[in-house]
Amino acid sequence: MSLLAFLSGNELIWVIVLALVVFGGSQLPKLARNLGRAQKELQKGLAEGATDADRAEDSSD
Repeated sequence: MSLLAFLSGNELIWVIVLALVVFGGSQLPKLARNLGRAQKELQKGLAEGATDADRAEDSSD
């Protein structure tokens, strides 16, 4: 489920306007890029953790 799925159209517009005011137009692409990289690293870490847990479970049998 998306983090912004619970926002209606007007609320989403307010969030975007607030982000523009706080971070500035030139900083938003950098922020979005860094958030995307962080999400990718988190998913990679979770997958590695699940693999390690499966190996540990298999070796204990």
